[in-house]
Amino acid sequence: MFAKERLDKIVQILTREGKVVVKKLSEKFEVSEDAIRKDLKILENEGILERTYGGGILKKKFPQLIKVNERKKYNYAAKNKIAEKAFSTLESGETIFLDISSTNMILAEKIANSNIKLTVITNSIDILPILCNNKDISIICPGGILYQEMEGFVGSATIESISKYTVQKSFIGSCGIDLANKSVTTISVEDGNTKKAIIRSSKEVLLVMENRKFFYDGIYRFADVTDIDTIITEEKPSEAILESLKKYRVKLL
Repeated sequence: MFAKERLDKIVQILTREGKVVVKKLSEKFEVSEDAIRKDLKILENEGILERTYGGGILKKKFPQLIKVNERKKYNYAAKNKIAEKAFSTLESGETIFLDISSTNMILAEKIANSNIKLTVITNSIDILPILCNNKDISIICPGGILYQEMEGFVGSATIESISKYTVQKSFIGSCGIDLANKSVTTISVEDGNTKKAIIRSSKEVLLVMENRKFFYDGIYRFADVTDIDTIITEEKPSEAILESLKKYRVKLL
C-alpha cells in the first residue's frame, strides 16, 4: 500500500471513530510505528488530526460568526453546486422554507431566475429582496425580532410564527456535523432553536452544506443527524462518511 493510500485510510478511521492509536495502525497496515507517527504528523500539519500520547484524535474546527452576505463569496463554486442540486429537488406548487444560509441565498437566486411556481417562507432578510421581483413566487416572512448579526429573524416570536406553517421541504444551513455523536450544530442558540422549529414544521428536511462541514463544529446542537432526510454537498465525501450516513439512513445528494 502506498503512503497516500494509507493516509486516506487513516482519515477514514478518524472520521468513523474519532481517534486512532499508533500501535493498532502499525499492526493494521503492517508498517513500523515510526512510519505511522510520520503519517500522523502529516495529518496534524494539514489540520485534520490533533496528536495525543500514543495516537491522535480528529481535530474539529470552530467557525466564527460572519455575516451571511460576506460568507456567500467564500467557497462560492462549491455553494453554487449545492444550490443547483437543491434547485433540482423542487417541484412546482410546493411550499418550502429557506433558512438563514449563504448557500440558500444562491438557491434563492436560481429560484428567482426560473419559471417555477413556489411559496417560499424565509426568515432571512437577504433572501427576501432576491425573490420579491418574481411574480410566480409567493413570499412569507415569519417576522419576530430581527437579529442584525444573523441578518434574519430568530427567537421565540419567530418560532411561534413558524409553528403555524407546514412545508413540503426545508433547506437548512449548518456550522457542522459530528457523525461520531450524531450532532448537527450552529453557532447561535437563538438560530439553533429557530432551526428546530423549521424542522418540526417540515415534511422533508434537506441540509445544504459543503463537505468541509463534516470537520467543523458549532457550539449549539439543534438536531441529530437522524432528524435530517437528505444532505446536499458539492461532491461525494469519503467512504467512511458515506458508511455513517447509510447507517443513519440519511440520503446524500
